Amino acid sequence: MFDIGFFELLVVAVVGLVVIGPERLPGAIRSGALWWGRLKRSMRETRTELEKQLGADDIRRELHNEEIMRSLDALRGNQDNSKSESKNRDERADENIDKTDPPTDAASHRDTPIETTAPDSGKADGNKHE
Repeated sequence: MFDIGFFELLVVAVVGLVVIGPERLPGAIRSGALWWGRLKRSMRETRTELEKQLGADDIRRELHNEEIMRSLDALRGNQDNSKSESKNRDERADENIDKTDPPTDAASHRDTPIETTAPDSGKADGNKHE
């Protein structure tokens, strides 16, 4: 709240000691602290009473609830947009697949047939071992 450092407090204490005197300084500090406490308490009570009269808590609560509802609506909107974008993307992909040639069998594109016979073992005419 106040930006008062140690040096400033020291200056105030020295000035108070010179002006008020060492005999009355402790009593003056005590009475100043009491006045400060009373001022803070009365300000807090006044603020509380004003908030009650104006219904500030209710207003704050309503604003908070409205903010939550707006963020939920925004999230729902983003979710709906992403769902519709995904659906549109899927439909376009399906259309693109339909426009292309249908897939053909991979075996029909081979240049040479595959032979499954065993290699020649040299036994063409029966048992010709010597």
